[in-house]
Amino acid sequence: LRPVQRILMAPGPTDVDPSVLRVLSAPVLGHTDPEFFSILADIGTGLRQTFQTQNPLTLALTSSGTGAMEACLANVIEPGDRVVVGVAGYFAERLALIAERLGANVVRVTAPWGSPVDPGDLRRALGDASTKVLALVHGETSTGVLQPLQDMGKLAHEHGALLLVDTVPTLAGIDVQVDAWDIDMCYSGSQKCISAPPGLALVTFGDRAVAAMKARRTPVSFYFDLQMLERYWYGDHMYHHTPSISLYYALREALRLIKEEGIAERIERHRMAQTLLLDLLAEIGLEPMVEPDSRLVTVTTVRIPEGVDDLSVRRALLQDYGIEITGGLGELKGRIWRIGLMGYSCQERNVLLVTSALKAVLSRQRLGTREAAISAKPPARASQAL
Repeated sequence: LRPVQRILMAPGPTDVDPSVLRVLSAPVLGHTDPEFFSILADIGTGLRQTFQTQNPLTLALTSSGTGAMEACLANVIEPGDRVVVGVAGYFAERLALIAERLGANVVRVTAPWGSPVDPGDLRRALGDASTKVLALVHGETSTGVLQPLQDMGKLAHEHGALLLVDTVPTLAGIDVQVDAWDIDMCYSGSQKCISAPPGLALVTFGDRAVAAMKARRTPVSFYFDLQMLERYWYGDHMYHHTPSISLYYALREALRLIKEEGIAERIERHRMAQTLLLDLLAEIGLEPMVEPDSRLVTVTTVRIPEGVDDLSVRRALLQDYGIEITGGLGELKGRIWRIGLMGYSCQERNVLLVTSALKAVLSRQRLGTREAAISAKPPARASQAL
């Protein structure tokens, strides 16, 4: 098996640092080996530093980010619980759908795709009704919008609700302060700004969420039972399931690299890379979809110019230059490109490569369109030619 080398600039997964790739070839330990539990402890410490939290219940699940989404909801809500979800994109809608499948009474607070959810609308939706969870997506990769969070913990707690936040595309690329912002449950994925391989979901639960989890009256999904998983990680190591040993090696190394770089420095690197990207995109006539105040740093959404074929441009980038970007989802399909600058992929050389390649592909496509229009013109009459 020899997969072709790509430059991954989609909203995930990202390219992986060579040192992270190397540890994947380390000898596999058993899932009850004392050395492996030492690795899990290191991961827990690294995750707390990255989430900026002291939460004891902080661990990685053997699943995707969607698994973390489901785990957070499944451990605190029960049938009939009221859940308010801020929906302004594809992944926020997924949060709402999972909550509904778990039997929750879901209230969607919507905003147009391309804008954050209005805090005033959230406050009105919470109202006087008893609400178990307020759920928000910090960075909506389907739209490239950043949802402000600093006052959301206070808002949720004023109404007796837990605050659940999706930080899949933002953790380790944009500031995420779980403790300072009073976030009760927070989750992310290994394959975005963390820049480890896909397959691990990162979860942290605060005291309020742990209390709600322990107070539930109905049993939780076995695979996502965080009380059992916490016991395996930090307690008596009671067997729960066989985790992805090699992926945990990779996550530990990726977290080490984050600590080595520094969270503040890493966040600044992502900000500077997007600034350069936007400047170079403007030079070739491409406009961002989202206004500056609401723009997600790690995933930039770009309007596709009129008359430009979305799929053919992305196919040319992939086949001719080995660069992967993605198109729009849902109502934005065919209208935007999504360019990811996350983790190891967030490098100045990648910004220069993708903008240069886009310029070349768009020039070829526009030239081809003009030539096709000329060849389709009927020949002029002799008198007209004179």
